[in-house]
Amino acid sequence: MATIRAVIFDFDGVLFDTEPLHFEMFRQVLRMEGVSLAPDRYQARYVGLTDQACFRAALTDSGWSAVSAETVDRLVACKTDLMQAALRKRLPVLPGVREFVGAVRETCRTAIASGAVRQEIVLCLELAGMTSMFEHISAAQDVRHGKPDPALYLHALDALNRRLSLRAHECVAFEDTPHGIEAARKAGIRCVGVATTLPESRLEQADLVVPSLDTLSLSQVLAQLSL
Repeated sequence: MATIRAVIFDFDGVLFDTEPLHFEMFRQVLRMEGVSLAPDRYQARYVGLTDQACFRAALTDSGWSAVSAETVDRLVACKTDLMQAALRKRLPVLPGVREFVGAVRETCRTAIASGAVRQEIVLCLELAGMTSMFEHISAAQDVRHGKPDPALYLHALDALNRRLSLRAHECVAFEDTPHGIEAARKAGIRCVGVATTLPESRLEQADLVVPSLDTLSLSQVLAQLSL
C-alpha cells in the first residue's frame, strides 16, 4: 500500500470556479483584436492551457500567420488586469474546497500546480483566507511549458522535495481538464479528475473521477484509488 504524503491541486476549476471568468476575459481581449471565441470552441480546444498558449492558439486558429511574443505578452497583461478586477468583485470559491483542503492538511503536505498567473492565484487565496493552506505554489511564470507538459508538476515536486524528501508516487493530483491530467500522469503522479468544468467523460484518463470536492474526504479518494 503506497503512502500518500502530498496532494497537489490545480487551481482554476478545482479550487475556484474561475473557468467561466477566464473564458469571458479571453473573449473580451480577443474581440479587441477582431477575433471571436465561442464557448464550445474554448471548451474543446483551449481550456486548461496557459494564457500565453491560449492566445497564441486562438490567434493562429483564426488565421494569423505570425503571432509575436510581444503581442501575446500584451494580451496576457490585458486579460490579467481584467481578471484581477473581476475577482475582487466576486470570489468564486467552489463548494467544499475550504473544508476539503483543511482536512487534507491534517495528514498531507499541500501545493498548487497551475497554469494560471501567480497574481491571480495569490489574490484569490488572500481574499478567501486560504494562503496558509498551501506549502508551495507553482504558477505559469515558473516554467517554460504549460500543461499538458509535466513541467508545472515537476516544478512543484522539486520545490516540495527540497524542503523534505518526497517522491512522485507519494503524491496525488487533482485536475479538471485532460491537459492537466496528462501533465500529472507524465510527472508520475496519480490524478483525480474533478468534473466541475468538463463532463466526467472528458476526464477518463484520470485514475479516478469525482463530481466535486464537496462532501468528499481524502480517505475516500485513496480508498477508491486502492492506495
